[in-house]
Amino acid sequence: MSRASLKMIQRKVQRQALPQVTHFNFPESSLSDWTAQHVSNFSSKQLSDRVRYRSKRMILDIIGVGLIGSTTSFSKRIQHFAETTDRISDKEPALIWGTSNKRTRPGMAAFINGSNCHSMDFDDTWHPATHPSSPILPALFALADFLPEQYKPSLEDILVAFNCGVQIQGVLLRCSLQSNNIPNRLHPPAIVGVMGSAAASANLLGLEPKKCLHALSIAASFAGAPMANAGTLAKPLHAGKSARCGLEAAFLADQGIEGNERILDMESGFGAFFTDYDPSTFFQELQTSENLILHHQDIAIKSYPCHLGMHWAIEASLHVRKQIVDLYGKMDASFVKSIEIFAPKSKYINRPIPSCEHDARHSFQFTANSALIDGKVSPETFVFGNIEKERKDLFTLLQKTTIVHRDDNKPCFDTMYVEVTVTLQNGEKFSARCVEPNGHWRKPLTDESLKKKFLTNSRLLPEHQQTKIIKLVSKMSSCDSSDGLLELLRTNI
Repeated sequence: MSRASLKMIQRKVQRQALPQVTHFNFPESSLSDWTAQHVSNFSSKQLSDRVRYRSKRMILDIIGVGLIGSTTSFSKRIQHFAETTDRISDKEPALIWGTSNKRTRPGMAAFINGSNCHSMDFDDTWHPATHPSSPILPALFALADFLPEQYKPSLEDILVAFNCGVQIQGVLLRCSLQSNNIPNRLHPPAIVGVMGSAAASANLLGLEPKKCLHALSIAASFAGAPMANAGTLAKPLHAGKSARCGLEAAFLADQGIEGNERILDMESGFGAFFTDYDPSTFFQELQTSENLILHHQDIAIKSYPCHLGMHWAIEASLHVRKQIVDLYGKMDASFVKSIEIFAPKSKYINRPIPSCEHDARHSFQFTANSALIDGKVSPETFVFGNIEKERKDLFTLLQKTTIVHRDDNKPCFDTMYVEVTVTLQNGEKFSARCVEPNGHWRKPLTDESLKKKFLTNSRLLPEHQQTKIIKLVSKMSSCDSSDGLLELLRTNI
């Protein structure tokens, strides 16, 4: 870390103490310049009460999701990778969440923790579609761990930088109408996620606008990942890569590495990731608003550890199951003649008989029928080796299931629906439709449900640590150092 950056942190703290104007100034032509200034000047004054409330919920949720992700076999593999290619010891600066005190260098910590946050597809989802938290918070926590003691950020500093990163993702997604739909070519956390991570990291470092611009430009060179890797062990790496590369882009910019200063305005710049990229659409949308995007567009916090689209299918199936159980006293696979799932068309989430847990997390058929036969969907739902041998009833239902696409059902998390129709051997039909599952931005989890999810996901920690985390995150106060929260993510304190 350069002395310039440390001085910038001091200047940033002084700047945030001054009154701030919350409205946006829109340049005539350059989204790049506006974004860089926005990142550099972003402060607590721009956080409405609603934004604070929503973003603190996001932070609590992603901490819990990252902690349960740290217990997976996937996490053990990438930690072994880090031991082979990097350094892990209790002497390194940045904590690997959910370990006794394993630490590594900040980039690798961001990569591991970010990957863990997406390892079960349990992290939040926004509209337009992306997972906003998993590329950002791991980068900020790794950076906070890395900074010298006298420059440790407060939890409010973390909250501000986190919201800066979320805002930049929203800005960029709104430059493309294509991004409104469930993606089919590129995975958004690997595109806008790395830009959000770079923006958040640059803000926490207190970089001047020009360096913020170059951090974003460098991050764009690290962006991109194909949707073909959805349903594989490679997909969680997209979030980890974005967390790491965004953080390192900010470090590189601070060291004087420069990129194209028009990166966000060019078809061959960030426009390369969207065929209909148009920065002017963003300005048109936000000129009438003085609030951040998160103030207007809430987040989806997931109830089930799988692709968000599956939540519609799960809840429709649970309603069908209740109808059958209410009538017959139980649900038995032998009752069923056929199952139709009316869902939007999307190749990567139409998986008739999944071969592994990550495949299953992206399968309408698997998740709908698991809910139908088991009456629930939990992390244990996705633990299997061979479906045919280990879960015979589920395998029977999968063979009887058909996906049906209707023209009115578009692949968009804001407008889609899923309907499940089960026909029994005796000819009776039972149907249910879900238009917005529990946890959707129009049907948010209650605070109590979110707390319950966190406590379940963080159960590797002692109860007193869980309670302290909840308390600290509920405040994200300028009076609390980030150190106090980060230490609580260890398992042996």
